[in-house]
Amino acid sequence: MKKAAIALTAFVAIEHLYILVLEMFLWTKPAGLRAFGLTPEFAEQTAVLAANQGLYNGFLAAGLIWGLIRKEEGGSIRVFFLSCVIIAGIFGAITAKPSILYVQAAPALVALVVTLLARR
Repeated sequence: MKKAAIALTAFVAIEHLYILVLEMFLWTKPAGLRAFGLTPEFAEQTAVLAANQGLYNGFLAAGLIWGLIRKEEGGSIRVFFLSCVIIAGIFGAITAKPSILYVQAAPALVALVVTLLARR
C-alpha cells in the first residue's frame, strides 16, 4: 500500500510539473493553445497570468516531491500538499473549467486516500 501511495503521489507531482511547463513556457505555443483550447490572441494577453499559475503548480509539485524524499514526516507533508491540490482543483473546476476536477483533483484525491490508508 505504501508503494502505491508513493507512486500515485509521484504521478500527481509529475502532472503538476507538466502543468508548470505548459503554463509558464508553452502557453502561447501550439501545445499550450491545444491543451487549454486558447486562441493565440487570448494566450498572448494572458501569458503573464498563466506563468503565475504555472509557478503555483510548481510549488505544489515541489511540496509533493519534498514529501516523497522525506522519510519520517514525508507522509504528513504529502497529505498536506495533496489536500492543497484537491482544494485548488475544486476551486479551478468551479471558477475556470469543470474538467480540472477530473484532471487535477481526482488523481490527488485517490493519492490522498491511498496515502491515508497506507498509514494504518
